[in-house]
Amino acid sequence: MKRVIPLEDRVLVKVIKEEEKTPTGIILPDVAKEKPQIAEVIEVGDDETIKVKKGDKIIFAKYSGTEIKVNGEDYLILSKADILAKIEE
Repeated sequence: MKRVIPLEDRVLVKVIKEEEKTPTGIILPDVAKEKPQIAEVIEVGDDETIKVKKGDKIIFAKYSGTEIKVNGEDYLILSKADILAKIEE
């Protein structure tokens, strides 16, 4: 099984896809939705200034990152500058 370890100030994330419904209950197809901007951090690069860790949920900049597929799963590699906020629950 492949493992991706980001370098320097980069972070590997898995986008959290939420099902969207209209107020009347109609489920919107993927093509009608905006690209999601919430993700879970999977791996973190070795830059000590990165303020997120594995398992954190983050909000990232729209249209940022590099999309990759590993072991059949879709991921994004983001620069730390693309991370806008950390979500605390």
